[in-house]
Amino acid sequence: MEITSILKKLKIDELNSMQRDTLEQFKNNQDFVLLSPTGSGKTLAFSLLVSKLLQGDKSLKTQVLIIAPTRELALQIESFVKKVITGYKILCVYGGHDTKIERNALKETPTIIIGTPGRIIYHLERNYISTADVHTLVLDEFDKSLELGFQDQLKEIIDAHPNIKQKILTSATDLAELPDFVTLENVIKLDNLDSEDNKPSLTYKKVISPVQYKLRTLFNLLCMLGEQKILIFCNHREAVDHISELLDDRDLIHDVFHGGLEQRDRELSILKFRNNSNRILLTTDLAARGLDIPEIDVIIHYQLPSKEDAFIHRNGRTARMHAKGEVIVILKPDDDFPYLPENTEEIKVEENLNLPNNTPYSTLYINAGKKDKVNKIDIVGYILKLDGVKKDDIGVIEVKDKDAYIAVKRHVASIIIKDGSNGKIKGNKIKFIRT
Repeated sequence: MEITSILKKLKIDELNSMQRDTLEQFKNNQDFVLLSPTGSGKTLAFSLLVSKLLQGDKSLKTQVLIIAPTRELALQIESFVKKVITGYKILCVYGGHDTKIERNALKETPTIIIGTPGRIIYHLERNYISTADVHTLVLDEFDKSLELGFQDQLKEIIDAHPNIKQKILTSATDLAELPDFVTLENVIKLDNLDSEDNKPSLTYKKVISPVQYKLRTLFNLLCMLGEQKILIFCNHREAVDHISELLDDRDLIHDVFHGGLEQRDRELSILKFRNNSNRILLTTDLAARGLDIPEIDVIIHYQLPSKEDAFIHRNGRTARMHAKGEVIVILKPDDDFPYLPENTEEIKVEENLNLPNNTPYSTLYINAGKKDKVNKIDIVGYILKLDGVKKDDIGVIEVKDKDAYIAVKRHVASIIIKDGSNGKIKGNKIKFIRT
């Protein structure tokens, strides 16, 4: 597919300077390291490189392996790569997904496999992945993938692929030194971290609060920010759960996202945040990478990380692709974090404000999906047959393997649940459930 048609499909006017430089500087059989700020379009850049490297020989099996450190990032990459590269089978494998579904999908050998390290090793150890023809390895967020906890896994994966000719490494933060098993040949390094063209447009602010009042300060801050889309970072999942209990007590609607949740619950939290059923998401650093939700307005650091790299990746969830974003840090009076921008504006949080209005959408669930031959058009057509429901009442629909999630205006949710349940879509009896 030509770049012009890819951009049209993605509704992008033109490649940015980093993406153009990537295509110009990349050379076959020379390893490539791309450093560029979060939200600057690295996934498109390496997807275009992968499309150039694919060979049309139908006798070849898997040609490209893309590794991501988290499930969410792997799924995000899969979604994007499928839009850029067509005509090839692309499969995502990750922890928490049904291994039987993945094993069956691997029988029809995919040209591109995207996955998390642990799940890739699971399939390698059982010989479900064909390694002989893999010529390209992509490590996205390589600084995270090559942290000490992942190094043994990455070494096992790389050792299992003896015919790799091309390595592509991308991230928004660099590593001082790569481990010995990641040998780069004639490496080309494109560093866009200080490029003014790709720097996110962030405004930094701080709130000073004694530790005993931090929760109250956060609640008042959320009321003050009103109907903006907000991502709140904590250092530990226990803090996320504790804050969530407070917000529940105050009737402030929100969701949580961290590694202690079941995969299904994690995906649902992100889905509702993405489709505007919810505006507030409490999370750990798990959400610092791989969430591509361009409408996030504000990042709040309830707790700041010890390392600047983590701070950079957290802030990269807002101000993506030249949008503007706001970063607010809640500090104790004696806090000192050297990586905070100098002269960060201090703001005062108002008290006794009204709760923000509820979101316009609610998310409904049905137990039918792609495996049942159900698609978005089927779902929209079914819902629009119900009295009192208009096209504008239906928001984002996400259809998964065995189920689907539909964002609908809150005032029609009850109508759809009452009148739409127990009907059939493509022969599948369905029931609408509010998530």
